[in-house]
Amino acid sequence: MTISQRLRQPFSVALYNFRLWWGNPRIIVTFALSAGMCFLLSDKAVQFAESHNTTLQLMETFIWTFGDSNSILLCSSLLVLLFADMPFLSAGTPLYLARTSRTTWVLGQLIYVLAATVVYLTFVLVCNMLFCAHLAFPGNQWSPTAAILGYTNAGTRVVIPAMLKTLEMSLPYEATATIYLLMLGYTGVMVMGMLYCNLRFGQAAGVVCVLGYSLYGILLQPDTFQLIFNLRDEAYYIANVIIGWISPLNHATYSMHNFGYDKLPRLWQSYAIYGAAMLLLTFASIRAAKKYNFSFIGTEG
Repeated sequence: MTISQRLRQPFSVALYNFRLWWGNPRIIVTFALSAGMCFLLSDKAVQFAESHNTTLQLMETFIWTFGDSNSILLCSSLLVLLFADMPFLSAGTPLYLARTSRTTWVLGQLIYVLAATVVYLTFVLVCNMLFCAHLAFPGNQWSPTAAILGYTNAGTRVVIPAMLKTLEMSLPYEATATIYLLMLGYTGVMVMGMLYCNLRFGQAAGVVCVLGYSLYGILLQPDTFQLIFNLRDEAYYIANVIIGWISPLNHATYSMHNFGYDKLPRLWQSYAIYGAAMLLLTFASIRAAKKYNFSFIGTEG
C-alpha cells in the first residue's frame, strides 16, 4: 500500500461517518435546535436595531452573541446530541478495522469530530447572518447599532455584550474569524475529550466528561467569584486574570484576552493551549483505541 493510500484511509473513515447523517433524525434535530438557539440569541440585537431604526454589520449578531461565554456554553452543549453515537460503531466499522488498523480508525474518528464541529459552527455563523440580513450591510466596519451598544449603557440594559474593546481593537470580519477559531478550539477539545473518555471508560464517561468540562467553565467565572466572595476591585482584577488563564471557557471568550493593557492570555496563547490539548487527546485516543473492546451488536448501517 502506498503512502498516499495510507493517508487517505482516515479521511475515508470520516467520510463514511458523514454518510450516516443522511435521514438521521438526531442530526436533523441537532441542527434545528441550533437554528432556534441562534434565532433566540440574535433576536435581541435585531430588535434593538429595528427599534432604533439603525443598521447592522452582517457579522455583528454573531460577534455580540458568541463574544459571551454563556452563549458559547449553550452552543457547545448541542454537540453532545450531535455526537451521541460515540465512538461511532456501525456496520462499516468491522470492514475498516479489517482493512486498516485501530490507529487509522481512531484518526478517522478524530477527523470526523473536528470536521463535524466545523460544519456545526459554520451553520451557526450562517444562521446568525441570515437572521439579521434584512438590516445588514457587508462592509467591514462597525454599524451605528454597534456604536450605540458599545459607547452607551444600552447594551447592558438589553443584555447584549457589545464590549468596547472589541470595537476599538478589531474590525467585524477580524473579530468574527477570531471568535470562530476560539469557539472551534473550545468545542474541539470538548468533543475530542468526549471521544477519548468513550474509548477509555465507556459512553457514560463521555457524557460525564462533557458535563464536567462545562461545569468547570460555569464555576470559573469572575462574576461568580464576585457574587460569592464580594471581592474588592483589586482582588476582582487578580481573580479575573487567574480565571482567564485556567478556564477553557474564558479562553474561548473574545473579551477575556490581552489586547495590550492587561495580563490576560493573548489570542495566540489560547490557540496554542487548545492546539496542545487536542494533540494530547489525539495520542491518548489512539492509545485507548488499542485496548478498546469493540462490540457490534445492534449497530446500524
